[in-house]
Amino acid sequence: MNKSYKRYLVTSALPYANGPIHLGHLAGVYVPSDIYTRYQRLKGKKIIHVCGSDEHGVPITLKARNEGVSPQEIVDRYHEINKKAFEDFGIAFDIYSRTSNKVHYETASEFFRKLYDEGKFIEKTTEQYYDKEAGSFLADRYITGTCPHCSNQDAYGDQCEQCGTSLSPTELINPTSRLSGSEPELRETRHWYLPLDKYEPWLKEWILEEHQEWKPNVYGQCKSWIDQGLNPRAVSRDLNWGVPVPVEGADGKVLYVWFDAPIGYISATRELTDDWEKYWKDEDTRMIHFIGKDNIVFHCIIFPTMLKAEGSYILPDNVPANEFLNLENDKISTSRNWAVWLHEYLEDFPGKQDVLRYVLCANAPEAKDNDFTWKDFQNRNNNELVAILGNFINRAIVLTHKYYDGKVPPVTGMEDYDRQVIGEIGAIRASVEKSLENFRFREAVKLAMDLARLGNKYLADTEPWKVIKKDPDRVSTILNISLQISASLSILLEPFLPFSMEKLRRFLNFEKVDWSLIGEADLLETGQMIGKPELLFEKIEDTAIEQQLEKLQNSRKSVGKDTEVAAQKPEVTFDEFSKMDIRTATIVEADKVPKTKKLIKMLVDTGIDQRTIVSGIAEYYDPDTLPGRKVCVLVNLAPRKIKGIESQGMILLSENSDGQLYFVEPGEEAHNGAEVN
Repeated sequence: MNKSYKRYLVTSALPYANGPIHLGHLAGVYVPSDIYTRYQRLKGKKIIHVCGSDEHGVPITLKARNEGVSPQEIVDRYHEINKKAFEDFGIAFDIYSRTSNKVHYETASEFFRKLYDEGKFIEKTTEQYYDKEAGSFLADRYITGTCPHCSNQDAYGDQCEQCGTSLSPTELINPTSRLSGSEPELRETRHWYLPLDKYEPWLKEWILEEHQEWKPNVYGQCKSWIDQGLNPRAVSRDLNWGVPVPVEGADGKVLYVWFDAPIGYISATRELTDDWEKYWKDEDTRMIHFIGKDNIVFHCIIFPTMLKAEGSYILPDNVPANEFLNLENDKISTSRNWAVWLHEYLEDFPGKQDVLRYVLCANAPEAKDNDFTWKDFQNRNNNELVAILGNFINRAIVLTHKYYDGKVPPVTGMEDYDRQVIGEIGAIRASVEKSLENFRFREAVKLAMDLARLGNKYLADTEPWKVIKKDPDRVSTILNISLQISASLSILLEPFLPFSMEKLRRFLNFEKVDWSLIGEADLLETGQMIGKPELLFEKIEDTAIEQQLEKLQNSRKSVGKDTEVAAQKPEVTFDEFSKMDIRTATIVEADKVPKTKKLIKMLVDTGIDQRTIVSGIAEYYDPDTLPGRKVCVLVNLAPRKIKGIESQGMILLSENSDGQLYFVEPGEEAHNGAEVN
């Protein structure tokens, strides 16, 4: 970035208001966006940070249907839970809005209407599935059926979770409505489409040529989509929850959530300030979207195309997206309750917001998926925050009280080592600044902690506790420099550890918070009184970690009582069922299919023969653990090529509502080839 901007607009992905915030959300979006915003404020930049609840879409209507309440009740509940959790965690939004409020409805309607009036949409009548029993058209996720590519019988109308293929509902074999369990029928319906294909040449230039500085995961995903060719995308859908399409004759139609939700950034800014247009329509504004990797296409291709089509808005300058965070070596799953919820963490670890902020930043999934473990959480707190940062601060303050009655001692003379240490403060600041400007937050927090390491080394090398008897003037200089380092630390670590650095400034009786002051040699005045020593961080004991691990395991055991269960499929006759030849079998070999995320190629002994079967289970099973495992196989399924490999059968799997897959396992006594009736 070479241009100098007058103002900054930071947006954080709007979380769905159908559940609480968990660690994956924090690591992917909200911790990095908050660090960046706080850093820019310390530099004196004019910046606003907007977010809010995404309160439309199928996941919310599904949850409301399952609970027997209205969608509004669902979004009201989780909006308040998440808003309070963010506030308590110290995420410094200037506004946390919601897409169900009046200003958003007005903003989204105006945006749609302008594009509609200017002829920017394509209007098409197509056939879509309709549930006669429920009396409504079906959203993609309301339809399940058999995948035409891998024969998974529980594929969704938009994607098969087993083989990873994107689908349309009409591609499904034997489609079934999740609302009533009946077979839906095709009916004509009219919708409006954003012609992404018309903007493809512009997107190629804007992204692939002008924004090669974007993170590789972001740039690569955008390039992949563009290279495959873009197609028109519907901006409306048949649903009774959302922003009504502001066109005559569009009763029962709402704006598609992917079109509606990003406009939430605009409406939130509009709600926050009368100067909202300066942040959205002035080229002197730098706009940055913080998102997770599942939102890259929407924020880098679709939303910019919407803004370009409207014509008066600026475009995002950068979209730093993180990958996913796993939990204890397993994918975070809300339906399996395999998650650490933010509001529960704040109850279990009161006053330890910064510990979690630090761990999530130090282990951020910036370039690849990473894993959060409670043991690592404990180790980083005890071995880094307590033993490095807290130890240095405590020693500097304790020695000042011991030798100088808690007053900042004067500098009585500088040695080369003192000057070298002071010079390193500025160098560390510059390196942290470079990392933050390039959205490398893991690197930035490590470099910032190097200043605490420098302080510890300085005290260890100069040994003021030994020198005091023979050269008290030397100790005066040592402790002055140590306290100046502490003051610089209180600014340098402010974006990462805001609660703790505020506490540190109280210890030091130091109120200045300005990035440019880091490295100054006289931040604390000689003779200034500092507070009595207190612990900046406390050790986390094994018992606290054991409690969290037990809590996780118990939540996994209890899941299932309230999880969504798919509706019964249409009846089949006994003769139809008897055509399926299901046998018990043993997996002999298993290997990941190259260049795929989900597919595993297995050699399976069916008792009849040994055959190759490809299955989309790589997210849930390690290939090395599969040989020798007993499974059930549909052996008379017609062979099908998957990624160029002929798959000769299908292994039976059960699937939870979140897509988690489990083998249907026969007893150990069942021999290979035994029939399953």
